[in-house]
Amino acid sequence: MGGPFRLKHNPWCGVTAGLLVLIGLGCPQSPPAVSPGPSAPTPVLPPSQFVDQASAWGVRFQYENGEQAGRFTILETLGGGVGLADFDRNGMLDLWCVGGGKFASQSMRPVGLPGELFLNRGPHHMAPVAATAGIGRASHYQHGIAAADIDHDGFVDALITGYGGVQLWRNQGDGTFEDLTVESGLDGDVRWSSSAAWGDFNQDRHLDLYVTHYVDWSLTNDPPCFTHGELREVCSPIVFRGLADTLYLADGQGGFRDQSSERGLVEGGKGLSVLVADLDLDGDVDAYVGNDTTPKFLYENQGGQLRERGLTSGVSLSRLGAVEGSMGTDMGDFDLDGLPDLWVANFEDETFALYKNLGGMQFAHVSEETGVDRIGQAYVGWGVLFGDWNLDGDEDVFVSNGHVVRHAHRAPVLQLPVLMDNHAGKQFRNVAALSGDYFRKPHSGRGAATGDIDQDGDLDLVVSHVNQPIALLENRGAAAGRSFTVELTGTQSPRTAIGTIVRLISSNQSQIRQWKGGGSFASTSAGHLLFGMASDDQPVRLEIRWPSGRLETIPLKSTMKQIHVIEGAPHQRTSHTLSDDSSAKN
Repeated sequence: MGGPFRLKHNPWCGVTAGLLVLIGLGCPQSPPAVSPGPSAPTPVLPPSQFVDQASAWGVRFQYENGEQAGRFTILETLGGGVGLADFDRNGMLDLWCVGGGKFASQSMRPVGLPGELFLNRGPHHMAPVAATAGIGRASHYQHGIAAADIDHDGFVDALITGYGGVQLWRNQGDGTFEDLTVESGLDGDVRWSSSAAWGDFNQDRHLDLYVTHYVDWSLTNDPPCFTHGELREVCSPIVFRGLADTLYLADGQGGFRDQSSERGLVEGGKGLSVLVADLDLDGDVDAYVGNDTTPKFLYENQGGQLRERGLTSGVSLSRLGAVEGSMGTDMGDFDLDGLPDLWVANFEDETFALYKNLGGMQFAHVSEETGVDRIGQAYVGWGVLFGDWNLDGDEDVFVSNGHVVRHAHRAPVLQLPVLMDNHAGKQFRNVAALSGDYFRKPHSGRGAATGDIDQDGDLDLVVSHVNQPIALLENRGAAAGRSFTVELTGTQSPRTAIGTIVRLISSNQSQIRQWKGGGSFASTSAGHLLFGMASDDQPVRLEIRWPSGRLETIPLKSTMKQIHVIEGAPHQRTSHTLSDDSSAKN
């Protein structure tokens, strides 16, 4: 390739497919809608301490990829995700683990393995209920979960992605789920899907669906690949053609229709993650897509039409203008300026990317300036999460890592996770080695999600691995700060009000959070928005902008720790403007 799309790095260097020698492709020789307001210096707190409590909580599960069949297929590399949501409405977060798949013994056809749903019974106990809930079967080889209340009945539903199709589970509110894949019209999506995200793109109050598709691998398109001409190896995605993503618009009657071309989706891409959020703060949701060895997509929503602006916005390539092997993505306001910034986990020999939002849908690559690149390039990153784990008033970053090849040369197959502590929005440092035993051991990390699982006022972590037990990391070290949690329920907006922007004004500073769709890798984090504050900080008020356009200001008491806000509830005082809202993009 020529121009800005020239391949400057091949993530599977040294791997050959038949007579195709990939070394010839470039392998090296061996303005805010809510003003940020005042901001206080971030105190330096000790790193959070995490303890893996999966077994103690009764969470015994692992994602399987079928590699014991000895096929060496690219299908086995992706792994799976996890979903955190209150599926039974008992006020506690439950956990949905995606199952994966295997190869049929005779035909070697990929078949799915069912996931597991663990309901949070509290205290510190989860019960597996997949069999009784009716989800103990898999229609396809599974990868990801996108959870949301898509029919506005108060119960969270789930879409499962994977090879061979998607599967839509409707939560019936009685402890069981109904498979609505055919009835919803989603049974026609039979291409290899990796991640998905919900969001109301056309602002009709019904959640639409963005599905990322990967490559055109199949049993008949499965060339033998080797490393250094000797060892059988998994093929690089460069060997395969990328598959186009799909945007499904909801019809309001439980059905979905493919509107990809009509709404502006472009061809190509090798999608592994998708984030849906209001990135330009103009009142509608946009979409950011992490692609593997092809430029990333950034879709700006313009009245329901999507305009792909990845290259012109500065978020599709590396700092040097090279395509990257991008897996996980997430969004957070790392520098407390009120603008949503982007983080991308990339392949080995590539720097993890932090893109600072400059306003006007323009971003700057700031990994070098913020110290992100100091962790090195020996990681293959997957699940990515912004979150204030140490409750110091700014958002840190977690990344799960693990290689995709069997015979790695530049980096180990099992890899350490990364926990980047944010210092006042200026510098990040990796504090993983100081954060508990889990962080000091290598893993085959993939999807990750965050939420307050044990209801103690801080963010916990769940991480999925390939052929290894899932980790439930209980946060036990954030006592130096305090937290304030916001739960949202839309009425004029979708009940799962993705794209809602919440600003917490406290006595010392101002912070912004946004309800996001998708993000991480193939996973869903809890919808509750958790703000960290210093122990002497006190909440003053909330300013909220809903996807419907409704603006609300809610005064808070200094003793409050959490609040449930229902859009337009009469007991809430409504404001017509947000502070300095005139600076917002129109």
